[in-house]
Amino acid sequence: MANFKPKEPQITNNNDQNHYQLLSNSKLFSDAKKVTPLGVNSPVRYFEPYPFFTKKANGAYLWDADNRKLIDFCNGYGALLLGHRRKEIINAVSKQLTKGTLYCTPTDAETQLAKLIVGNFPSIEKVRLMNTGGEATMTAIRLARGFTKKKKIIKFEGCYHGAHDSVLVKAGSGSAHNGISVSDGGLDEVSKNTLVVQYNNIEDLQKTIQKNKDIAGVIVEPILANMGLILPEKNFLSDLRKITKENNIPLIFDEVVTGFRVAPGGAQQHFGIKPDLTTMAKALSNGFTISAVGGKKEIMDLLSPGGKVYQASTFAGNPISVSAAIASIKTINKLKNKLYSKLERFNLLFSTALDDMATDMGIPHQINFTASMLQIFFTNKPVTNYETSKNANAKKFQKMFKTLLKKGVFIAPSQFEVVFLSDAHTENDLNKTLDAYHLALKSVKN
Repeated sequence: MANFKPKEPQITNNNDQNHYQLLSNSKLFSDAKKVTPLGVNSPVRYFEPYPFFTKKANGAYLWDADNRKLIDFCNGYGALLLGHRRKEIINAVSKQLTKGTLYCTPTDAETQLAKLIVGNFPSIEKVRLMNTGGEATMTAIRLARGFTKKKKIIKFEGCYHGAHDSVLVKAGSGSAHNGISVSDGGLDEVSKNTLVVQYNNIEDLQKTIQKNKDIAGVIVEPILANMGLILPEKNFLSDLRKITKENNIPLIFDEVVTGFRVAPGGAQQHFGIKPDLTTMAKALSNGFTISAVGGKKEIMDLLSPGGKVYQASTFAGNPISVSAAIASIKTINKLKNKLYSKLERFNLLFSTALDDMATDMGIPHQINFTASMLQIFFTNKPVTNYETSKNANAKKFQKMFKTLLKKGVFIAPSQFEVVFLSDAHTENDLNKTLDAYHLALKSVKN
């Protein structure tokens, strides 16, 4: 990458005749719309004129219904830290499949997974396993309210904590992409207890706490990955921790994206901060459905059946996802010295080359990057919060996205998501991707 020279990327088609009969993306989308709202099961997957339909994946690649091979930088929205079909995880899951898929009884594997999480996250003393990031944040908020006997929650503009009423207020991700500040169908009685302050603005937080004595908790993405990528400014997180401690307010780190991706112990390890509660999902199992909430014993022990904060799920701790998560964490811990340094090096080289290209073309832009995450914004002002992210030129981003897709590179189809690197990406993959970005930036310039 150091000697990067733009060239026309070579797009490789997959001609494996052993796969099922091809139906085009357009035909599959037409069929999907008849039985699924706008043809997708999550709003972030839709883009005009229609999304592509994936038929298989491996390593750093996806293959779609039109038989295109795409370099994948959406990466399961950050879940696939180790890439698609990582052998250690597939082997563990295959072994478990021979023993059963769902028991609805405790298993020793759940305990082993909890021990691995506790061992990686010093702030966590006990863990409850569940299924989705949204379920984890909903439970964390309920725990904070049960612990403090107070009602109000403080969140930050642009942070996305799932699609439930308490946090679907000025949220990021698909909510921001679709221009939904507060969802229809949400209860005012619930959202009125959610106070929204500006990310990276500690004074705004202090004023809000001073005006409200009924604060049950503060929830934050330590690195904001749902408004594009927005990094915490110096001392923001340490000041946040100090203020919440001084006011006896539980601090919840939503590490659904950053857990294991930024470091084996998440963003809290990276920044040296201990929250009271932590939520995680995504890279916890490298693509299998599982999440967790963990934290101090005195808070976690409030969960039923021992306590009066109720949470339950048929599929919580299911053996398939648990086996995947154990294999994922063990693989990460084994490779961590090489894994994170490799991804940081790739990201630095990639982001620097991208910055140089846009600068040479005279395109106003900002590039935010850290660890294995990055995003480009088409604006001449630094992107540090919800407002500055929303003011970036989203139309230019969409034009860039469509050109990248034509050239065999798949990133998330929204300005308010993130480009994710994985261990499966090679230097050759990144050079091909930079070739595609060069053409995509030309299309934006014109």
